[in-house]
Amino acid sequence: MSHRAVHEEILRGGGRRWALEALADLGDLRAVRHPLGFICLPLERDGGEGVCLHLWSKAFTHADATTSQIHCHSWDLVSHVLYGQVRNVHVVVEDAGADATHRVFEVVSDTGGDRIEPTGRTVRHRTDLEEVFGEGDTYTLPADRFHSSVVPEDGEAATIALGRGRPGSHDLSLGPLGTPAHHITREHLDAAETARAARLIAEHLI
Repeated sequence: MSHRAVHEEILRGGGRRWALEALADLGDLRAVRHPLGFICLPLERDGGEGVCLHLWSKAFTHADATTSQIHCHSWDLVSHVLYGQVRNVHVVVEDAGADATHRVFEVVSDTGGDRIEPTGRTVRHRTDLEEVFGEGDTYTLPADRFHSSVVPEDGEAATIALGRGRPGSHDLSLGPLGTPAHHITREHLDAAETARAARLIAEHLI
């Protein structure tokens, strides 16, 4: 189902029903262990638009992150919380010289993983706004807005994530000042683990 169709279904109150139908027919899809701490089930990708299910669960090990959880997207996000609680923490990033605590990195993704490229921009950051969303809530986040998505420790949560690319924007992340350019290979779950992730989400929704 397309980005637009899923968004319309969410607006009609059918997000839970749509997710259950999608989970029942994954075919040969393989979930991915995302460096931002969740399991991603990439359900649809059409040009600059995508539809995914995101799962945060202590039942799965997390990918190792080489930067921080503070990032911004090259795409506009619509996120619908299926269950659990998600905190969207908005962050103000300010250019800094000798007092900088982080460097801005550009994240260039392809089918093989992520290329993490340091930029010349060094910064400090501070929390601006913290929003808390629970089951049934839908929120939006425009491209180029630094933030982090936080699930309470040992919490369980799942969302429908819709992305629509914005031309000229970049995927960015904050990381340690001295981190060199490097490549991260995203780990795909096998068929059994993907099925286990799907069952876990479905069990919470039924």
